[in-house]
Amino acid sequence: MKGRTLAGYISVLAGCLCLSLLFGFTTLGVQLDNDVYDFLFRIHPPPEMAASSVILGIDERSFQMGTRNVRKIVAEGLEAIEGAGARAVAVDVILAEPDDDAAVDQRLAQAFARTKNLVLAADMIPRKGWERPIEPFARSAAAIGHVHSDPDFYDNVVRHISLEKMDTRSRYWAMALEAYRLAKGAQQITEDPGSIEVSGLRIGGRQSEGRPLLVRYRRPVEAYDSSVPLVTFWELKHDPKAREKLKDKVVFIGVTADSAAQDRHMTPYSFGRPWPGVEINANAFETLARGEFLRPLGNGVAVLFCLLLAAAAGLVFWRWSGWLAYLSGGTMVIVSALAPYLGFRNDIVFPYAAPFASAWLSAGLAAAYQHFVVRRALRRTQEEKERYQKAIHFVVHEMRTPLTAIQGSSELLGRYKLPEEKRSEMAKMINAESKRLARLIQTFLDVERLSEGEMDLKREPFPLREVVEVCLDRVKTLAERKKIGVQCAEIQDATVIGDRELMEYAIYNLLTNAIKYSPAETRVSLYSRVEPGEIRLSVQDQGIGMDEKELKNIFRKFYRTKKAEASGEVGTGIGLSIVEQILTHHGGRIEVASTVGVGSCFTMVVPATVSPRPAEVSRPVQI
Repeated sequence: MKGRTLAGYISVLAGCLCLSLLFGFTTLGVQLDNDVYDFLFRIHPPPEMAASSVILGIDERSFQMGTRNVRKIVAEGLEAIEGAGARAVAVDVILAEPDDDAAVDQRLAQAFARTKNLVLAADMIPRKGWERPIEPFARSAAAIGHVHSDPDFYDNVVRHISLEKMDTRSRYWAMALEAYRLAKGAQQITEDPGSIEVSGLRIGGRQSEGRPLLVRYRRPVEAYDSSVPLVTFWELKHDPKAREKLKDKVVFIGVTADSAAQDRHMTPYSFGRPWPGVEINANAFETLARGEFLRPLGNGVAVLFCLLLAAAAGLVFWRWSGWLAYLSGGTMVIVSALAPYLGFRNDIVFPYAAPFASAWLSAGLAAAYQHFVVRRALRRTQEEKERYQKAIHFVVHEMRTPLTAIQGSSELLGRYKLPEEKRSEMAKMINAESKRLARLIQTFLDVERLSEGEMDLKREPFPLREVVEVCLDRVKTLAERKKIGVQCAEIQDATVIGDRELMEYAIYNLLTNAIKYSPAETRVSLYSRVEPGEIRLSVQDQGIGMDEKELKNIFRKFYRTKKAEASGEVGTGIGLSIVEQILTHHGGRIEVASTVGVGSCFTMVVPATVSPRPAEVSRPVQI
């Protein structure tokens, strides 16, 4: 595959790459990435280790203890765990409005004041802003953290939380992050545009994106179990040993009852059961406590990976064919499918849709391109080979004529005693035919060397009119045989610098073609026109003509039109391609105009030095 074939092949691969990258941003592509992420999450959970947090949940039985007032239950729970040794307490309950019973708020405020490392919740409401704890509660909090979840737009699954959330006036860190900071005894969070640091733990995340944290959820033992150890308020009241489960833990307090929890979302481990927000926040804290973060592959690296897959698939089908190419192409597709799994095992989240589409499309279309385009090129090569063989046979046939004359004449000279005049005539004929044969062989070799770029042209001046006259004299017999008149307007005096013999071949070829493919008793005209720095020599016939499709291929090596083949005239289809090469090497060009059934006009445009005289003679001369 050369030239345009290579350019077309690269264009196909580039198109595959662009389509694959665009597919990765479509709804289907994003959902496919999410589904693969969830699947990998389930088959490759984080290592089992003791939890650093406990959920103190308000479940259905907790509501049945005599009140459904969440604030009263939280106050009683905080009083019950006082002195239990919790490292921090995060209350995932929105307390933005005073309770109808002021005594309940007063009791809860007092419980908050006695709680060490207390984190209260704030939530961002769209088009409204932040809902913060009321002042009596907020003054007792060591920190206020947001509990705003970030469910995926396409499937409402929470895969990450924003560690930082802000509106036009206020900013809050995530509740899980604040609980982690307080549990570690850190005074502040150090930040830069690309990451934050808390107590020596560096957490990547761009500020412009809200510093997303992919949550490494703990896998529940059973589908409906809590992923983080759970102690309910009911257990806290009825089981004296329940307080011991909170020692040295970060306690997350929130509603877990299905009938009362409003902030429920799907997670990769949901299995159809939405998780309460407090459990999601506790898992975010566990992710920070472990320090094992999932890192999304950067967009630039992902594009480069897709590019490498497309290039590898393209190179495979460029270099090889058959089972080896298909096996290698299939390997590229398998690599693209396994990359997300291998990346996940190393805490890297690979996109799936775009790389898989890149490998699959590139391998598939490269294989199709090879099958259809390359096979067609091979067929064309085979056809040209066959035509080349025909050309060789034609040349051999042309050589037989002078050889036959030489052999016959030499045999007569040797066998019979002929008059001196006849012997002299035959000797001249043998000499002329041998020279003709030598010229025929040399011309053919020169043309082949010219085609391969191995021939240095002669650079000598010669008059174009003399070359034209020689060619007209040579075609005279052929024209008379078909009763075709050859008219030539007087050729302008022009000096061409180049190879006289090759230029003679070019003009002779155009004249013989015009005569061969013209009906009997028609006319072939030859005339010239001078333009600045060049001369235009035209050969016009009244022959079969060509359509637009044939004109596009007429200078292709070994190409013959169907009408030319049907005419019965012997030919190889290399003459015009040779003429074009000769003119190109002389710094000129060839132009053609043709109409089916009317005739064709071939014009040679050659750089020349022209003498100052009229461009043409108005009255053509009959040859």
